Amino acid sequence: MLIIGERINGMYKDVGKAIRERDKATIQNLAKKQVSCGADMLDVNVGPAAKDAGQAMKWLVETIQEVVDVGLTLDSTKPAVIEEGLKIAKKKAMINSTTADKEKLDILVPMAKKYKAKIIGLTLGKSGVPRDRAQRSEYAAAILTACVESGLNMEDLYIDPVVLPVNVAQPQAIEALEALREFHLLYNPPPKTVVGLSNISQGTNKRSLINRIFLIMAQAQGLNAAIVDPMDSELMDAMITAELLLNKNIYCDSYIDAYKKKHTV
Repeated sequence: MLIIGERINGMYKDVGKAIRERDKATIQNLAKKQVSCGADMLDVNVGPAAKDAGQAMKWLVETIQEVVDVGLTLDSTKPAVIEEGLKIAKKKAMINSTTADKEKLDILVPMAKKYKAKIIGLTLGKSGVPRDRAQRSEYAAAILTACVESGLNMEDLYIDPVVLPVNVAQPQAIEALEALREFHLLYNPPPKTVVGLSNISQGTNKRSLINRIFLIMAQAQGLNAAIVDPMDSELMDAMITAELLLNKNIYCDSYIDAYKKKHTV
């Protein structure tokens, strides 16, 4: 399971303040903590805090790369902002994200190929949020086709079924889960899959528990990656245990410690 740390996002008050004040210590502390807790990559989103989002992205990438040696998932609705990060990324980066809209695919898929980056494809179209797993698969097929036609390596494509908050769209949880399984049948080799996990619990008062259970259910559907808070130790332990029960790791009495040691060296 590829774990992408979600915490360096300008939507969080402390991160937004750090971006405005160019406070390296706060950003670097979050980067180091997430990696030490098991993050394989770090999501980097300037949010609404910066007047010049491109320069803010550049500053964040430089600041993070001073203290950790992991890939970065560059997160913005503006392609130009993402490209500022791609230009200086030291390790293989990930674009977060394109949708199935041709206008976005025509910009972001070639950008991913140019910089040899991974890319997340959100199963969204001009009509908005997908209504069911069938529409999710339709959008996923459009994204996949654009990537294949561009010559992008399928190993670098991650399809996101778009997870919605359970408190306002409860029936959509099962639709997203079933879509995950269907995505793997779209092509050979199949695209990888990813979820923005915290969306499922947005606005609820049992966030950690809901995140944890949904992640396990998604893993059983073949989930390959998740954007999560790796500092949630119960979440990480649940993920590691699910990997074990899915026969992806070998059992030993200290399997959690063994996994963490392997993934944080």
